[in-house]
Amino acid sequence: MLEKIKETSAYINKRISEVPYIGLILGSGIGDLAKEIEADIEIPYKEIPNFPLSTVDGHQGQMIFGKLNGVQVVALQGRFHFYEGYSMQEITMPVRVMQNLGIKYLILSNASGGVNPEFEVGDIMFITDHINLMPNPLIGNYNEENGPRFVDMSEAYDTKLLNTAKKIARHHGIYYKTGVYAAVSGPTYETPAEYKYIRTLGADAVGMSTVPEVIVARQIRLPVFAISVISDLGVAGKIIEISHQEVIEAVGRVAPKVLTLIKDIVKEI
Repeated sequence: MLEKIKETSAYINKRISEVPYIGLILGSGIGDLAKEIEADIEIPYKEIPNFPLSTVDGHQGQMIFGKLNGVQVVALQGRFHFYEGYSMQEITMPVRVMQNLGIKYLILSNASGGVNPEFEVGDIMFITDHINLMPNPLIGNYNEENGPRFVDMSEAYDTKLLNTAKKIARHHGIYYKTGVYAAVSGPTYETPAEYKYIRTLGADAVGMSTVPEVIVARQIRLPVFAISVISDLGVAGKIIEISHQEVIEAVGRVAPKVLTLIKDIVKEI
């Protein structure tokens, strides 16, 4: 995998003219942020050697290089998931590639189901910690070029970035929650018993992404900020049948607020 990462990074380096400072991974329903980027180049995943392909609606499948609020960024318009059949190493490969390209910070977004009874659909949650219920992406043959084998996760989500996000939200009058995100493999949504179990573990929301990318980011010393939009509820008495399209629509209704936050966070870093 290391050689593939190097090959992929070298290919992209030949096609870009500016070094990106911040990496963005745009989750379900947040892909429209890409329209705010003054793009220098857009590279479809299918053109990138060794790169996975997005197979999920709402994940367009391209890397965008350009300026967002005056800052050079690279955005993944579409991420990869374990349930698509990719290995954990393939899912997290883009994080390593972006670091090779020069990023110093990583910002992630996702949609999730709220298991905290105080949450409502449309709430914006800044992730403060996580519970990993998926295979760990660092399992396997170890190569010291990837970073330390035993990675400290006592501050998986950067406190300074989190405080910056809170300040920006208050400035814009954007209401937000903070909480713990539980990561599961999917693609099924949770049963009522599973929602109860996840809440008992200490989570506030549950989703099918983000944590593998965060673990790898921490291995390679990238500070991380992650934002989650509550798209459905896993709370007794509020659980209803849900579809992926409804998740995208729920996120879309608050996407402008998320875009405002991310644009200003990028500028403040």
